[in-house]
Amino acid sequence: MSLRLRALSEVEQAEVTRLAHARREPARTVERARIIWLAAQGTRVPAIAAELHLCEPTVRHWLRRFATAGMAGLADAPCAGAPKTYTADDVSALIAAVHRKPADLELPFACWTLDRLVAYLTEQQGITMKRSRVNEILRAEGIRWRA
Repeated sequence: MSLRLRALSEVEQAEVTRLAHARREPARTVERARIIWLAAQGTRVPAIAAELHLCEPTVRHWLRRFATAGMAGLADAPCAGAPKTYTADDVSALIAAVHRKPADLELPFACWTLDRLVAYLTEQQGITMKRSRVNEILRAEGIRWRA
């Protein structure tokens, strides 16, 4: 069965070409754009698969995704998985606490530690959060304990 790529718009052609030759984009995005770019050049699925060291079903998958969703089809689809453990409100409460002095919250210490944050969140806010998760959230927010 032959799979043909639809004609690309000028905008799509420019974006696919840019992504296919990019050095600062995620590797998966570049690889997917190269599939489309090669197909737009008239290269057939087996040759694309051989050149990019992929299997033919993978090439066909991305060609179909592009055909149905355009450039957005090259992005990763959301993955199924467990729901987030902590809500945005939980994270906001943590960030708000870190930006306040413990003394302002009538706590008997002068500075925060991870253990003190965990205890404060559990006792005062009713949020049960692991110490390691508190650290991950703070690092993701760019909050560092020491320079």
